Amino acid sequence: MNPHRSDPEFGRLRWRCRRGMRELDRLLGGYLERHYGGASPAEQRLFRELLELQDPVLYAYVLGQEQPSNAEQVALIARIVRPGPAH
Repeated sequence: MNPHRSDPEFGRLRWRCRRGMRELDRLLGGYLERHYGGASPAEQRLFRELLELQDPVLYAYVLGQEQPSNAEQVALIARIVRPGPAH
């Protein structure tokens, strides 16, 4: 069990991962559940920044139709789309 799940901030992030688009909900929630707790503070910050984006932009990123200008965000999007094993 992820030790952060009882943290109120984790609950707020879980709520922000609910976008109303099934694919985004699944991808963002999956990353949150599997990787966020073990991610570096920098990666956690990048994830929170991604959650600030409008749904069409974020959806275009995960579909590969557009790419963020920040290389770290590109790497995080790739990790969200192809999650692999948890930390």
